Amino acid sequence: MDSSRTSMSPELSVADRLHDEIAKLRARVESLKNDVKLQTATLMTANSTRELLQSQAPSNQPSTTSAAVKQKLLARFQEQSAHKQQCLYRACATITTFKVKDPDPNAVDGGNVLGLRFEIMVKGKFIRPYYVMLNRPYVNRRHLRVHRHTVPQCIPLSGLTARYLPVPAAKDDDIPKEQDLSRFARALRRELVRYHNRAAVIGDMKKAAGLGSKKALDQEPDTEIVDISAADAEAKQISLQWRDGRSGRLVMNDDGEVVKMVVQGNNGQDRDTVRQVLGGAVRVEEVTKRLESR
Repeated sequence: MDSSRTSMSPELSVADRLHDEIAKLRARVESLKNDVKLQTATLMTANSTRELLQSQAPSNQPSTTSAAVKQKLLARFQEQSAHKQQCLYRACATITTFKVKDPDPNAVDGGNVLGLRFEIMVKGKFIRPYYVMLNRPYVNRRHLRVHRHTVPQCIPLSGLTARYLPVPAAKDDDIPKEQDLSRFARALRRELVRYHNRAAVIGDMKKAAGLGSKKALDQEPDTEIVDISAADAEAKQISLQWRDGRSGRLVMNDDGEVVKMVVQGNNGQDRDTVRQVLGGAVRVEEVTKRLESR
C-alpha cells in the first residue's frame, strides 16, 4: 500500500506542475490582452492618428471598404477621446456640485437640493461615485443640512457634519455658528479615500500571503497563514489566522500606520510571531512586502 502511494506521488507532482504552468500561461494571456487594449487606446487618442484618419486618400478612386474602415476607426477615435476627457475630468474634479429638485410637494425650501458628487479611484479604476444631498430646512436661514447620502455607515459623516455644518443658533442672542461647506467636502472625501486605501491594503496582504486567488480557493493553501480579513467595518483592524491555530489582530490608524499587533497562541501571547510579521514595520504596506518575501 505504501509502495502504491509512492508510485503515485510523481504523477501528482507532474499534474501539479502542469496546473501551475497552465495558470501562469492564462495569467500571461490576460496580461497581454490588457497591454493590447492599453496600446490601442493610446494610439487611438494620438493627434497623429486623428490627422491620418481625417486626411483624404491619395488615390483618385478610393475603395469603399477602406472608406468604411476609416469611418469606423474615426468613430472609435472620437469615442476614445470622449472617454479620455471624462477620465481626466473625474481625476481632476474629484468633488463636483449640482442642483436637483425634490419632487415631494411638501419638501422644504421649495424642493431645492444641492448635491455633492465624490469621485474615488481604487487601483487605477474609478468606482461608483458617492453622493451627499443638502437642503435648507431652517426658516430665514441659509444653513445647510444633510438630506440624503450614499456614504458608507463606517464613515463618520455625523461627526463631520457637526463640525463643519453645525445647526444655527437656537436664539438670536447666541453666537452664530458659521458653516464651511468647502472644508466639509474635503474632509469627507479624505475619509472616503482613507477607507478605500485601508481596504485595498488588506486585499494586498491577502494576495501577498497567497490567499484569495482562484488557485488558493481550489486547493488547500501551502502557507502558514490561512486567512487574512478585515475585523471591523472601518477596515482599521486586520484579523490573521495561522494553520496551527494561532490568531492575530493588527490595528492601524486612519492613514495605514501600524498601531499595535497581538498574536494569541496555545500558550498565550506569541511575541515571536509578532516580531516575525512586523520586523520593525511602521506602515501596513511594509508588512505586505514582508509577506511577499517570505
